Amino acid sequence: MTHRRPAASAAVALAPHSSREDRRSRSIWTALGLCTAIAAIAAGMVRAQDGVTVTHAYANFGEPVYGPDFEHLAYVNPDAPKGGEISTWAQGTFDSFNPYAFAGVSASLATIGSEAVLTSTADDPYALYCFMCTTMEYPEDISYVTFNLRDDVTFSDGTPVTSQDVRYSTELFLEQGIPEFRLVRSAWIDSIETPDDHTITFRFTDEAPVRDRISFAGGTPILNQAWFEENGYRLDEPTESPLMSTGAYVLDSFDYNRDVVYRYNHDYWARELNWSVGRNNFETIRVEYFADASAAFEAFKAGEYTFRTENSSLIWATGYDFPAINRGWVVTETIPDGNVGTRQAFVFQLDKEKWQDIRVRQAVEQMFNFEWTNETLFYGLYERPSSFWVNTDLAAVGAPTEGELAILEPLVAEGLLDESILTEEAVMPAVATVAENRVPRSNLRRAAGLLEEAGWTVGDSGFFEKDGQVLDLVILQFSPQFDRIVNPYIENLRLLGIDARLERVDLSTYQERRLSGDFDLTNAGFSMTLEPGQVLFQWFGSETAGESSRNIQRLRNEAVDRIIPQVVGAETLEELESATRSLDRVLRSLHFEVPQWFNDQHWVSYYDMFRHPEDMPPYALGQFDFWWYDAERAEELRAAGAFRR
Repeated sequence: MTHRRPAASAAVALAPHSSREDRRSRSIWTALGLCTAIAAIAAGMVRAQDGVTVTHAYANFGEPVYGPDFEHLAYVNPDAPKGGEISTWAQGTFDSFNPYAFAGVSASLATIGSEAVLTSTADDPYALYCFMCTTMEYPEDISYVTFNLRDDVTFSDGTPVTSQDVRYSTELFLEQGIPEFRLVRSAWIDSIETPDDHTITFRFTDEAPVRDRISFAGGTPILNQAWFEENGYRLDEPTESPLMSTGAYVLDSFDYNRDVVYRYNHDYWARELNWSVGRNNFETIRVEYFADASAAFEAFKAGEYTFRTENSSLIWATGYDFPAINRGWVVTETIPDGNVGTRQAFVFQLDKEKWQDIRVRQAVEQMFNFEWTNETLFYGLYERPSSFWVNTDLAAVGAPTEGELAILEPLVAEGLLDESILTEEAVMPAVATVAENRVPRSNLRRAAGLLEEAGWTVGDSGFFEKDGQVLDLVILQFSPQFDRIVNPYIENLRLLGIDARLERVDLSTYQERRLSGDFDLTNAGFSMTLEPGQVLFQWFGSETAGESSRNIQRLRNEAVDRIIPQVVGAETLEELESATRSLDRVLRSLHFEVPQWFNDQHWVSYYDMFRHPEDMPPYALGQFDFWWYDAERAEELRAAGAFRR
């Protein structure tokens, strides 16, 4: 059983090469900090014993949606038939099944068999529920949490899960997990006690943020200690098979760089639980690999695989006019995405001296014409992300509120922020023109003025120079799909007087260079959550700069470092909103990235043999989770010649 958290594109322990689906994993670990001690309520399902709360669920700022004895999740079809295959695609290659290691490139959906002690749902953004446990116990200060584990949980090989496996898994991630994860969380646990096979207690240090404690302890993917030790595997090294866990799907077959197939485990321990009703409906899930996106789309049109989540506005707007569409074999659908919008951006490598002057970064930002790009290249399908928490109440809007001022004023007084942040409206992206790619003269004049203020002058080369060095800018990419977006941007940068060019490399080189900081400007997607927590240090904290697959911009800013703990430590929704808005306001003022676009919809296309609930949940597309297979329609399509396989 796999589960989602709102806006999870970035599971905090996953390496950056993990597939998009893995990074949007439904594991509750994808958004640490979705709990608060003050509002742990379970709608009458909680009992207190000597000041200790015993409950099946833990929620912040409200009550859990589900009680301990619910029949099935509200958004599933309890009568969904079982069987059939759903197939999708991935780009590039893979050489490992370990998504938690920097080394190697993990196979798509490598986390599909991962589960944790606690879980979450796609319609409840704040609650954590017992999954491998019957109840959890914690005192008012959450100095510890005890999980009373179920006695029927087994790994995919049939061996029982014990408290020692839970302990081993936590310690393994703290010892061998990706550096940014270990750096932020290594001092959170004081001790782990396993008095018997089905009881485990985590005792926390004062350094562990209260809102992150239960989600951290209960959110670790559970791995098989015996399997790890017998095979001599490490969490920080590639593996030739998926890490043994407890989930509903196991590896069926694979052919390196061609495909990988997962099949339903009919001995799955949770198959009869209420959590499984209407879920895990497909017998097999297949991923086909392609060298590039164009080849993948042609294969879909020919019926080589059956489901796409579309990420190309060009294809979405112009590509869906082919025989399988016209014959009614393929359907397209737009489904709302209730997660925080991912802020796509070009990010600077701030350790490079030329990008350390904010005026130079602002000049570069002025040259990206989103309005023309969106209208001409994206067919008007995207929006510009104005905030890191776009389309939520956490976004900074207008001038600071009283709550924000209380946070920002001391930082201004200490000289960590410019006093203008107290009165000016939150920074918005530069606006250009729809009529042509060339940015308005006013943008050019402002950008040139910023460069001159920063000490750059136009030399004989026609480019801005300083100390005999031309201001050059290399935009690092791996996908040819981005050429049509990057090249017009380069035209504007060169018009300004910056020697800009595109460098396209293969995927593995791209990933390596992003991590090592070998770039001027490259792509990033900032995926925030509805209740941000300690993962903010991985995105923006000085201590993780150069160590994080998220803070690839290498941001080091004392004001940001001072605000993040206030976000993490917020005890009320009002405090959380004020702190997050303050952080959003400061991040936007630093101009360390050039905002690109975001999409608040899922674009999907599939062969007309898949069905989904009429009322979709807001926080998950769930195509591998709660969609199902229409066998009768599949036979009709097969008889008509819809499929190549």
